[in-house]
Amino acid sequence: MKADRVMKTIVRGTLAAAAAAALAASLQGCVLAVAGAAGGGALMATDRRTVGTQTEDREIQVKAYSQIATELGDATHVDVTVFNRRVLLTGEVQTDAEKQRAEQIARGVGNVESIVNELAIAPKTSFSDRANDSYLVTRVKTMLIAEKGISANDFKVVGERGNIYLMGLVTEHEGNLGAAVAANVPGVMSVVKVFQYIKPEDAQTLAPAAAQAASAPSSAQSAEAEPTVGAVPMGGVTAQPLDQQTPAPVTNSTQVHPGSAGQVKQ
Repeated sequence: MKADRVMKTIVRGTLAAAAAAALAASLQGCVLAVAGAAGGGALMATDRRTVGTQTEDREIQVKAYSQIATELGDATHVDVTVFNRRVLLTGEVQTDAEKQRAEQIARGVGNVESIVNELAIAPKTSFSDRANDSYLVTRVKTMLIAEKGISANDFKVVGERGNIYLMGLVTEHEGNLGAAVAANVPGVMSVVKVFQYIKPEDAQTLAPAAAQAASAPSSAQSAEAEPTVGAVPMGGVTAQPLDQQTPAPVTNSTQVHPGSAGQVKQ
């Protein structure tokens, strides 16, 4: 009898454990389902790229970053940003050979139109430096949203060592206005324009297409959701950059090179 009671206790414990595991798995499935829905079409950015181009940009970005990180290793810090098949490389490497190798790897990824190699030959930045860059990027995006005459969705903002890089399909007027906004954000050291310019009439044509793409259902998450692969998220950063009395200098990137598609587009 005593043995029977022990056996029954064991069975009840086993059944209870199985039920708990099943409930946990069920709850986990619900959470994943909600997360999947939130990461679908709702996150597709309303910019001037087609949905197909946004998806392709993300694929290029992930492949290039993965291959560069694998080959160059932890001694380097290379961020990869892609917009309209233009690859922007930022961060720090130890030698010029590593800088050129990173560009070669990015060029080897299919369908890359052009590469902007802004890698610096310098020691890796610290976590606090990258957190401050994320803070500055957030400040710039906020100011772009508040600026009249432009849409913040047409700009991709990247921060590195206090420098702000601006990408996007914009008119020359929009690009100059957006660069001026970024240059006036306290703490920004310089602004580098990496735009691909379009005509004003083309901007009017692309706007309805972007709005339609944003409203269309999609299971692909755009590259805009993760603007820079390898960057440090802002999180709870509270660091405040020093105010500056004059706008930061604005320049055009001179490091634009052909990609695997063999064409440079400004």
